[in-house]
Amino acid sequence: MKQSILAISFLFSLSFSWSQTVLTEKEYYEIILLNHPIVQQAGIKPKMGERQLLKAKGGFDPKLFSEFDRKNYNSVTNYQKLNAGLSIPTWYGIQVKSGVESNSGPYLSPESKTPAGGLWYGGISVSLGQGMMIDQRRAELFKSRIYQESTRLEQRLLLNELVYESGSAYWDWFLAHYSKAVLQNSYELALVRLQGVKKTAELGDRPIIDTVEARIQVQYRQSLLNNYQTDLLNAKVKLETFLWTEFQEPLELDDTTLPLELDSVSIAIFTKLSEMEIDSLAGNHPYLNMNNLKIKSLEIDQKLKKEQLKPNLNLSYNFINEPINYNPITNLSPNNNKIGVQLEMPILFRKERGEFELAKLKVQDERLTLLNNQAYIKAKIKQAQNDAINAQNQLDIYRQTVLDSRQLFEAERSMFEQGESSLFLVNARELAFIQAKLKYLEVLTKCQKAVLSYEFSLARLIP
Repeated sequence: MKQSILAISFLFSLSFSWSQTVLTEKEYYEIILLNHPIVQQAGIKPKMGERQLLKAKGGFDPKLFSEFDRKNYNSVTNYQKLNAGLSIPTWYGIQVKSGVESNSGPYLSPESKTPAGGLWYGGISVSLGQGMMIDQRRAELFKSRIYQESTRLEQRLLLNELVYESGSAYWDWFLAHYSKAVLQNSYELALVRLQGVKKTAELGDRPIIDTVEARIQVQYRQSLLNNYQTDLLNAKVKLETFLWTEFQEPLELDDTTLPLELDSVSIAIFTKLSEMEIDSLAGNHPYLNMNNLKIKSLEIDQKLKKEQLKPNLNLSYNFINEPINYNPITNLSPNNNKIGVQLEMPILFRKERGEFELAKLKVQDERLTLLNNQAYIKAKIKQAQNDAINAQNQLDIYRQTVLDSRQLFEAERSMFEQGESSLFLVNARELAFIQAKLKYLEVLTKCQKAVLSYEFSLARLIP
């Protein structure tokens, strides 16, 4: 998309004091992206993703455990049990566990008795059925990584929308300011003309009725000026909602702050994109990427539900040994061990089958949502492109209309000064010239908003 500078200030006879300050579009966006509350809010999103990932990683943290149990009855210690150690969860449903067990007392069951120095154990437990391929812990980690990426896209969409809305407010302010300036200028000219007509009428060079015509024009333009003044005040109020200080306090513009100068407006030159180019641009849209991430997250849920259709089959194997001189591996023998097998499964799997089918339907539903969103975003891109091209063509037309209307007005005014025309025709030509300038400003603003809409449809207002 090429850029060209369109000099249009020669079409408008507007003057401003040197003491006034210009707030350019770039400076305006810089203030917003530094201090606006939504910017701060958007910055929280990736942090939430990081914390969610940290939380999921915590599912694989090693854990210290300790269990102490003692029973006293009739001043006699019936038994005392201690079991303490370290448990380390790992990938693929494997858990490593090591600890020491020390039990004593006259009322212990025989299998609970341990040597005086305690009994060390160490080994692993493995899920060979449900939980071997994926379990809740791994699913949460996968989903948290997806969520982290999704929060970055959400941040981009929030900022993209903020720039779009604030940009629209800026160009509304631009339009209101210069439209009001055009009406202010025309009102002042009407006042000057009224005074001139009064003097010539008093001298008998003009009919008295011309003063009525001139006064009606003053009243009409004053009424329009009041309306445009209100539009400017409202546009300014809306613009100020996007301006904040670094201390999160709203800013107010003073009367000396003006929008971008007319001769500094850059007009984008659009060329129609092919269907393939639109597909490529739409494919990188963060909203669609968020849809894809949601599908991935739902697919993880689907895999987890499918895993639950398997029976629970857990195997554990632990070496056990009596520590000698606090060394747990002295005289370690594979014959000293503890083996466990746990099997559990529902007979009909109705709950599990229902949850799995429901998870599949959620994936299908989100995929259909993705297709719909793809079509919607492509349509928005095409519409924004068409609006931009049309506004660009309209701008060329109204630029010429302003020049032609000015030429007609100046010719009519010259004839009026020579006594060959009427004040009514002069006013009619001048009003047509004023309306052409206002329409040109409106189309120029529409052009800038069309650029915003186009970049917004592509979510490219934020790099």
